[in-house]
Amino acid sequence: MPQIIFLPHAELCPDGAALKAEKGETVLDVALRNGISIEHACEKSCACTTCHIIVREGFRSLNESDELEEDMLDKAWGLEPESRLGCQARIADEDLVVEIPKYTVNMVSEGH
Repeated sequence: MPQIIFLPHAELCPDGAALKAEKGETVLDVALRNGISIEHACEKSCACTTCHIIVREGFRSLNESDELEEDMLDKAWGLEPESRLGCQARIADEDLVVEIPKYTVNMVSEGH
């Protein structure tokens, strides 16, 4: 069973977390199931960037991102080569190390 290590995030998981995951689950679903409240303004439909994560280890083991996800990621704050949307990143057999960025772009909560 793969494991996701979430690096410490001041608000969402100050101590970090090591969580068990099922193959095929999304990183976002694992986080939410374990009390890490990553934003997901579009309800996991790949229509925003609020669940943006950076995969520090295990990036290549994830499913490939599609064109829609790539287009959304272009709008994310702090985009890096190993960025994914948590709602689209499906876990395979490898462990992951994930960083939750400090900021998100949430057009709904920002009144746009």
